[in-house]
Amino acid sequence: MIRTKYKVLKLEDIAVNSKNAIVDGPFGSALKVKDYVDDGIPVLQGKNISNFQFNFSDIRYITPQKAQELIRSKVEVGDILFVKIGSIGYSAEVTDLNGYPFAIIPANLAKVSIDYSKVDKNYLLFWLRSDTVVNYLKKNASKTAQPALSLGKIKQIPVVMPSLETQKKISAVLLKAQELIDKRKAQIEALDQLTQSVFLEMFGDPKLNKKNWKKQKLNDVCLRKGEYGSGSSAIPYDSGKPRYIRITDIRDDGSLNDDIVAPSNPDDYEKYRLNEGDILFARSGATVGKTYLHSEKNGYCIFAGYLIRFVPDTSKINPKFLFHFTRTQYYKQWVMSKQNTVAQPNINAKQYGEELFIICPPLELQNRFAKIVEEIEAEKELLQKSMVELQNNFNSLMQRAFKGELFND
Repeated sequence: MIRTKYKVLKLEDIAVNSKNAIVDGPFGSALKVKDYVDDGIPVLQGKNISNFQFNFSDIRYITPQKAQELIRSKVEVGDILFVKIGSIGYSAEVTDLNGYPFAIIPANLAKVSIDYSKVDKNYLLFWLRSDTVVNYLKKNASKTAQPALSLGKIKQIPVVMPSLETQKKISAVLLKAQELIDKRKAQIEALDQLTQSVFLEMFGDPKLNKKNWKKQKLNDVCLRKGEYGSGSSAIPYDSGKPRYIRITDIRDDGSLNDDIVAPSNPDDYEKYRLNEGDILFARSGATVGKTYLHSEKNGYCIFAGYLIRFVPDTSKINPKFLFHFTRTQYYKQWVMSKQNTVAQPNINAKQYGEELFIICPPLELQNRFAKIVEEIEAEKELLQKSMVELQNNFNSLMQRAFKGELFND
């Protein structure tokens, strides 16, 4: 139930008048590994949407001829993308295709072309990231380890619609508040870049390995081979139960989001319990290759089946070093080279364990790096607390605006 004095429309009511205004990507055999080429027409993925922002990176391509076969799933600059399989709730405007005339989306994405004579663009983008819309999308997704959303539910997304004049006033206020958050994010990102710079300064580019560090298989620097997580379904969280970490709960920077759920099966609580220093690798979907380093500060957690646990042998490798190794371009390129399918990329435990080679500098040097990382993380934590306050204020402002408490219409 949306509490507002404004009228409410469906998203399909403000889409352009076209049969392909709201579409998803092709399924199954329509898009295969063999269809990818070095250049041509871009194929976007779920990982091109992060925190309601679009980024044109790690792109795959198909030939113009293949793109014409899939032209129903065409996306242009200005269209809005929704994640419909996996990280449900996220959307973003396509802001840049790097000069390409259009792109194609796969099955895990949907696109909506909006008629901006009916709605202010900035207002709509703010509305689509509101709690009302995010909760609607998550509520209407399938309750599985890999949540999925139907195209019909996307068409029915409710949109609160004050007059265009009021929409512009609301977006102007929210844009100013967003500027403060963006500045804080930039400071945090600078610290992340600093960590990676320190890594490269101390150890060099793992791809070139000019310092001639010994290389070992991931399995050889861990206490045991990779372990798949629980197949338990997710239920509402309450105290006393472990947090259930799914692929969708891990942000791009390796931190956890605020969508806390619990596993339904108590028998899994101990078997899949995470310990300090355990590292999780995402094994399938658009976020394949994503990693998470567990810390006891995140509490009692178990991990889901689309994740693979490796337990670093601390007599051979420092977990923080290993985690930041997975932040390098070398690792990201390795992930791109190992994905097995197009519609649902996959890297299994054996591939991670036997085919991913880690540079292994002296443990003393790794530990020194970990100490520097801890100092950077302490500073980052202070900035993150400040950003949480800014975000809470921003969310409160959004709620008031959409309820009609800021302006008279």
